[in-house]
Amino acid sequence: MNAPRLILSKPWIWSFVATITVWIITVLFTGGASSLGLSQAALTFAAFSVIVGIGQMFVITLGPGNIDLSVPATMTLSGTLALKLMDVQDSMIVVGLLLSVLLGTMIGIGNYALIKLLRIPPIIATLSMSFIVQSTAIWANRGLRIKPPEILASFTTSSLFGIPNVAIVALALSAIAWLLLEKSIYGRWISAIGQSTFAARMTGIPVDGTRLVTYMLCAVLASICGYLLASFSGGAALNMGAEYLLMSIAVVVIGGTAVAGGNSNIPGIWGASLFMFLVVSMLNTYGFGAGFRLILTGLIIIAVILMAGGRQSTR
Repeated sequence: MNAPRLILSKPWIWSFVATITVWIITVLFTGGASSLGLSQAALTFAAFSVIVGIGQMFVITLGPGNIDLSVPATMTLSGTLALKLMDVQDSMIVVGLLLSVLLGTMIGIGNYALIKLLRIPPIIATLSMSFIVQSTAIWANRGLRIKPPEILASFTTSSLFGIPNVAIVALALSAIAWLLLEKSIYGRWISAIGQSTFAARMTGIPVDGTRLVTYMLCAVLASICGYLLASFSGGAALNMGAEYLLMSIAVVVIGGTAVAGGNSNIPGIWGASLFMFLVVSMLNTYGFGAGFRLILTGLIIIAVILMAGGRQSTR
């Protein structure tokens, strides 16, 4: 009797319940003909949201006010520079990936440098950095749409045993993130900082170093996502990361991560990412436009925050 109650007490379970509900409604509307295709598409596009969502989750776990608004620009610059460097050559795939990781590392350092040295709020610092990064992407892109190497393009658009390769990559990154959060001292540090920065400093936790690594990790994951998305899409576009600003925050909140910090939730990011894609698919099926989808996304986030606040106040 305690097992169902224990499962229902997990904050991430509701995102999966909502996902299954929307999936059933969409499949019933289409007569069941598109169930396999819908499932594969959901896994594919949710994978990109998962990758950037994990990075945003690490930052949000640091506590109130911590958020990275440079994610979309980082994705765009990473995809643009990586494809230009690879120049459609299969032999340059690994080099392009290393460039993306290095780029993310530098942007993460830049973000925290603005926060720490200039003593400005993270939301302002990362927004300022996003303008710099996006401007660099515009300068580097120059209206060109360079194709990805053939092997890389094939990998990102193919599946293994019916599971999209990008979803497998996202699952592997999720496993690494889970190990960092649950099995490493770093995970305990960011949770402690999120619960009380003052208490964390008093116990000897290297707060500044931990926050620096966290912002670097978020930017690196955004860069990797941009690298994969540009390859999947057949080229880098200047607006390719735009929808992931709201999405990276939405999947964290809907997935059950505490907005106030100190508590993270990786399974919930998967449930929320699948849910968000399926909601968009369902609305498209019923003929609703992009404006209505954005309104609904905002309402969903507000509802989840209110529900989370209600649960906390009853404890």
